[in-house]
Amino acid sequence: MRRLVFSIYIYRIYETGQEFDLNRLEKGLPGERMPARARFFRVSPKSIQIPSQPLVVNLGNFLHESDWGTVTFCVQAKIYDLGVVSICLSYDVDPDQSSEPETVALRFAGQNDLDYLFTRCLRSLHEHLQPLLEKFDPDPDFEDYIIYTITHPSEVQDPVPLLMGERLDFSETVRTQVMRNRLSYSEADFAIVTWDTALICDPEDTSDLRDLIEFANVQLLELRYYDNQLTREMQVMYNDIDGAAATPNYRKMRHYRRIIGNRMQMIADITEIRERIENLIKVTEDVYYARVYQTTLEVLRTDQWTASLNRKLQVIQQNYNLLLNEVNIQHSNFLEWIIIILIALEFGFAILSQVW
Repeated sequence: MRRLVFSIYIYRIYETGQEFDLNRLEKGLPGERMPARARFFRVSPKSIQIPSQPLVVNLGNFLHESDWGTVTFCVQAKIYDLGVVSICLSYDVDPDQSSEPETVALRFAGQNDLDYLFTRCLRSLHEHLQPLLEKFDPDPDFEDYIIYTITHPSEVQDPVPLLMGERLDFSETVRTQVMRNRLSYSEADFAIVTWDTALICDPEDTSDLRDLIEFANVQLLELRYYDNQLTREMQVMYNDIDGAAATPNYRKMRHYRRIIGNRMQMIADITEIRERIENLIKVTEDVYYARVYQTTLEVLRTDQWTASLNRKLQVIQQNYNLLLNEVNIQHSNFLEWIIIILIALEFGFAILSQVW
């Protein structure tokens, strides 16, 4: 008789505001942490293209105590060259202890009571990275996600309460919305993706699909992070323009040039980062993996964040062009005055030479 396995993977994904040299970290991390590059096992390498494979670091086991008992989590960190760190707590539920996966899963719904544990995990990762990094300061605004995995469809009779994180008499509308993102490759497997949870059924190995969903969440985090950064940059830009407008005309052009230089560099940096985010991973030949990955991106609404990022870049570009035109106009006016003065001096010298 097949032994049924129910596992829980709890993710928090952080932006650190810096880029990582993964080759240096891979060589410098202690061997007992088993640093290695993430890879997909069940598809050919050409089916999934990853320009820079994240670095996987095993942090070991961490105990979590709660009112209903003690759980031992196996903790793994992934480090992305973009500056992202993903912490995953995994827990294999003993089928002898609970015949209802839903009962165990709901204990972790919303990642309740796990803040301190994730803080400990980040602190542990920092201790290992400290000799190799000048700073390690994850942004407090993280992305969180929970993935449940089973080995046979019969393990979960009703996936909706598990995915929604509560026991309710859900309406047909809600059930339809949750189940419309159910994908399958065969009768023995499926994946259901929602905004902050997913349920994967596979009799063999779920690591590839879990990694795809994690990549999508990393992209969401990066898009949100740089969208917020652009919002702050736009406010700084408007303040700089207002400040420059209040200065005397002879100093205004210098202020405008400084603003143009800063914005030009920022536009170049954000454009490059946006392209790297969009090309973080490409699923090409495997149809099932491509559907799961694309569906996850759609559920997470990454297209809306991409559109917002593009709009703000356009606004900044438009202001950049307006300032550049203003500088060019002032420069042209300055040259015109120089020409007028030179002509006047030439006439003046000509008149003086006639007098003398």
